[in-house]
Amino acid sequence: MALLRVFNKQNVAKKVLYLKNNSKSFLIFEQSFQNSLPVVYYSSSSHPSTNGKQHNFVQKKHASSTTQPASKDPLDLSFANPEAAFKSKTTWEVLRAYIVYQLCSSSFLVDNNMKLMKLGKAVLGEKLFVQAMKLTFYGHFVAGEDQYKIVPVLKRLHSFGVKPILDYSVEEDITQEEAEKRELESSTSELEQTKEAAAITEDAEKIGGELPQYHVAKNFADRRYKVSSARTYFYLNEATCERNVEIFQNCLAAVAGATYGTGITAIKLTALGRPQLLLQLSEVIMRARKFTSEVMGGRGNVLGQNLTEETLEKRLQQAGITDTKKFLERTTKDAQGVIHLFPWSGLLDVDSNLSETFRVPCLKEKRMVRLLSQLSKKEEEMFRNMVRRLNTLVRTAEELDVRVMIDAEQTYFQPAISRLTMELMQKYNTSKAIVFNTYQCYLRETLNEVITDLNQAKRQKFYFGAKLVRGAYIEQERARAAALGYQDPVNPTYEATSEMYHNTLTECLRRIKDLKNHGQPANKIGIMVASHNEDTVRFAIQEMKNIGISPEDKVICFGQLLGMCDYITFPLGQAGYSAYKYIPYGPVNEVLPYLSRRATENKGVLEKINKEKKLLRQELVRRIVTGKLFYTPKGNYTPI
Repeated sequence: MALLRVFNKQNVAKKVLYLKNNSKSFLIFEQSFQNSLPVVYYSSSSHPSTNGKQHNFVQKKHASSTTQPASKDPLDLSFANPEAAFKSKTTWEVLRAYIVYQLCSSSFLVDNNMKLMKLGKAVLGEKLFVQAMKLTFYGHFVAGEDQYKIVPVLKRLHSFGVKPILDYSVEEDITQEEAEKRELESSTSELEQTKEAAAITEDAEKIGGELPQYHVAKNFADRRYKVSSARTYFYLNEATCERNVEIFQNCLAAVAGATYGTGITAIKLTALGRPQLLLQLSEVIMRARKFTSEVMGGRGNVLGQNLTEETLEKRLQQAGITDTKKFLERTTKDAQGVIHLFPWSGLLDVDSNLSETFRVPCLKEKRMVRLLSQLSKKEEEMFRNMVRRLNTLVRTAEELDVRVMIDAEQTYFQPAISRLTMELMQKYNTSKAIVFNTYQCYLRETLNEVITDLNQAKRQKFYFGAKLVRGAYIEQERARAAALGYQDPVNPTYEATSEMYHNTLTECLRRIKDLKNHGQPANKIGIMVASHNEDTVRFAIQEMKNIGISPEDKVICFGQLLGMCDYITFPLGQAGYSAYKYIPYGPVNEVLPYLSRRATENKGVLEKINKEKKLLRQELVRRIVTGKLFYTPKGNYTPI
């Protein structure tokens, strides 16, 4: 074991970590980032521990080899400048992008893309197929095969003002039957058929009635149904979840080596545990909201009710419930009143007992009832494992100065995902935003959810991070709601979703302005505008100007996928805005499902494809006319 010193941006010794010697890791990063970007060295033969022990990571910064001042371009809000959009690409890459988008315009090719890729592999053989993919779809949409081979891509992005969000995009290519089998098995408690479980369910339904959306449905057990823009994890066993932790930690290490504390890794909670636990926890949260509505006569969660402990006790006594002392003691509260009905922060405690935590007074029965179905000892242990994995990942991110974005998922998981994420924020976002939650603006309740979470962050004095997206599950959500007979959670129109996105963003910007006006750090709130929609990006920039928020405040960033909407991302980064590319990587044969989804997604946004193709054609013509066919990209931009 060697003692190594870690340096921050000012080259000042920051902390000391231990690292196993690994010449391969050292040499690859040393050569790739020499005199340019910071380097991360870590043991590739030994993944970081998932039990809270010291992680094998270290960062150091090289001195810059250039004395030239960083470039900064004016921003054309029409996003119609081909040179600005593609100056980071070689002429071959511009041509390849045009070919790929032309192929994505073919309905036949897109609708049969997976079959055609498998046929191509069978006809060409392994080596030729891999080469063909690297020359086309893979080369355009994926950065490389592993954390070493993606380094040149990250380096070039950095030189053109763009930062990475890394995602190891290997996906299982399993059949629908296998997906349904796994989901049904992992979403059902082993105690579900017992008399005790039936009694608890009957009790719980006295508060809020039946909530079918929080139970697995065979027709929708394959969660890939009608979803093209999001990755799906299917639970296999606890060992697979542990492997996913290692994969996410590799992403954290790789992104730490490519940024100065500005890197991000995206994480899905369904990769870290049994989906049954998220379903049950989501149901508890929604029943707790129903209870709040019954007690207070309003709607939504308790934080929005301005409820004091005294008022809550009085309302319960008026309903004839007197034995409330233990329940009231367990509520989360501050000087202003009740924040949560339950001690949610205890969820992150690996010793928490879920089965005994979630009890509320039933106004009809005038007694305490349990909202969470009985969990077996094995299931309780599985939940503790999931919490441990989450804590491990965020601690790793904290040590590496990398941010973590928890992805949004289906509405039947999302209440639990959001609650766990907010508790992670409270625990880790004490001096800056490390953990970010994701909000899907196609949902009717998004603005209310964001306002509630902003209020919690303000009350509990932690930094709030949010990624705003339109959403990935709209067709599935509508179909499932119609089939199972519950209210459609989705906004009725595309325009309503745009309005929801803009209203939510405006609320966040208004809160940031309030912070600045009161002399508080503006970065108490951090927002990522993750959108491929030009109008939304323009709206965000104009609102920033109207409210008086500059890119230098470092509170608003923008993000798009690698290989999509380059005409938005690169002009933003080159104009001094905080711009990110979502960077997938992984072996060619193992990212085919990801590539299949990208092709399908591009077919659905034909207008954007047509604009990108037009700009690519213009750039090719410009390079031919100006004699720049052999142009070599060399940027001098510094990401903010």
